[in-house]
Amino acid sequence: MTIRPRRSVLYMPGSNARALEKARTLPADGVIVDLEDAVAPDAKAEARVRAAEAVRAGGFGPREVVLRINGLDTPWGMEDLDAAAAAAPDAILVPKVQDPDQLVVVGRRLEALGVPATTRVWAMIETPIAILDIHAIAAARNPLTRLDVFVLGTNDLSKETRAALVPGRAPMVGWLMQVIAAGHAYGIDVLDGVWNQFQDMEGFKAECTQGVEMGMDGKTLIHPSQIEPCNAAFSPPDSEVGRARAIISAFDLPENASKGVIQIDGRMVERMHADMARRTVALADAIAART
Repeated sequence: MTIRPRRSVLYMPGSNARALEKARTLPADGVIVDLEDAVAPDAKAEARVRAAEAVRAGGFGPREVVLRINGLDTPWGMEDLDAAAAAAPDAILVPKVQDPDQLVVVGRRLEALGVPATTRVWAMIETPIAILDIHAIAAARNPLTRLDVFVLGTNDLSKETRAALVPGRAPMVGWLMQVIAAGHAYGIDVLDGVWNQFQDMEGFKAECTQGVEMGMDGKTLIHPSQIEPCNAAFSPPDSEVGRARAIISAFDLPENASKGVIQIDGRMVERMHADMARRTVALADAIAART
């Protein structure tokens, strides 16, 4: 099983050369070089050039490098897409995806430009329409669309629905779980939205814990100080990894090869728990390989 850790993914403005340089040294699993919200309209053309140059220059080590373009329906979207395609990041993040057709447009453009399949597509889920149509969007995952990750835009969801962003996110839990269910049903990772009060570390940690419990694969961040606690929250604890290895070892014994349920330390454990354990171990090994 191959897993790429996406515990912490930090937004960095594409117009800030100093920030992009710093991103090469931060312990985040991924970096989103942003051409959309973080860049003023009159700076977007220059930011596009700078961001593409930074991505082409490389030097990000094991960090996944993602370029967020402007919406395809904006004056900058298609030029951003072409520049991103030429820069060949690990992924291109498309904002405000609301239906599968948008992903098809992106996929066909990347195909026409001869972009290798190693450049993937991430989709921002941040509108009520996207939530209502999330199954169809997730089902559009195929070699053409290259869809790998859903990124939740909780700020935009709050704006569009008028639902309050409160501790615990009770007004949004149902929507978030719909995205997680649809994403994981089709093998798509799901990254949680940002925590805005970056100086409130206790609130941030609580939301990370909630994301882990809900089944998120990681969280998007707005400040480097959030990276370490986010990595800690989304890394399986040593005790959990140890139990997972024990379950795998037990099911791998010849005498248990045909069994669906076995007893381990006084507990009945099903074979599906071995599958879950293999994912836990694969994630822990992938995290360890990064250090």
